[in-house]
Amino acid sequence: MTLWQTISEHIAQTASRPFSASAPNPVGGGCINAAYRIEGNGQRYFVKVNAAEGVTMFEAEAAGLNEIAATRTVRVPQPVCLGSAEGSSYLVLEYIEMGSGGNAAAQMLGRQLAALHRASAPRFGWSIANTIGSTPQLNAWSASWQDFWRERRLGYQLELAARNGYGGGLQRKGEELLARIGAFFHGYAPIPSLLHGDLWGGNWAVDRDGSPVIFDPAVYYGDRETDIAMAELFGGFSAGFYAAYREAWPLDQGYAARKTLYNLYHILNHLNLFGGGYQRQAEQMMEQLLAEVRG
Repeated sequence: MTLWQTISEHIAQTASRPFSASAPNPVGGGCINAAYRIEGNGQRYFVKVNAAEGVTMFEAEAAGLNEIAATRTVRVPQPVCLGSAEGSSYLVLEYIEMGSGGNAAAQMLGRQLAALHRASAPRFGWSIANTIGSTPQLNAWSASWQDFWRERRLGYQLELAARNGYGGGLQRKGEELLARIGAFFHGYAPIPSLLHGDLWGGNWAVDRDGSPVIFDPAVYYGDRETDIAMAELFGGFSAGFYAAYREAWPLDQGYAARKTLYNLYHILNHLNLFGGGYQRQAEQMMEQLLAEVRG
């Protein structure tokens, strides 16, 4: 049985109605998984495919989508089924017809994201380890946000960077920054908010009804500022998005400094994934942060 026959049978079992896919249509845009649109029997689905060991990544993604969906704040694709066969893993999702939307959709997303962030938990982290890109993302629960960010985010990425051969100034500055991280949180104690976790412009769109859709999450409970910071890092959001979010839930005055601290995580991750010029960018961000806290 081929992979696509297995997927078709799994869909039919899950949906409790016949389904037989025609030839899959490749969909571009991803750099971690192969993506396809499949259709048959009047039904359409979006399918991600990876190596067999990717099934745990897909399990975490499906759980994250369900976690967001349970808040009833912003639309996400509904997971249908997942599994592995023929040396591959797969995740089948609801196929959403995308449309176009201007500033009104961006403003709606800003308000919906603020509502999503009001979903909280007793501690920081999540019950499942997931991935940021293809990098493992450690989510073990912590009562301290500073400890969580120091150990499970920046510290872990610095460990990976050392294993990948990035030492010297990057590690020296990183160690000093980790030791001084508390200076960025004087008078500020975030609550654990449900986060998308990988919120850049390529991970949202607008459906045919003009409503925002977010996808490819790296879910955990953390400081809501991290989502906003990443939304600024790689662009793709209009001024109306940020204004609508701040109107729904204003940000703390210290966000401007912490934004760089939070985005350093993603730049270190890009260094570990792609190498190249991200080392210098990471060091420059560290220098900027250390200049703000050194006596």
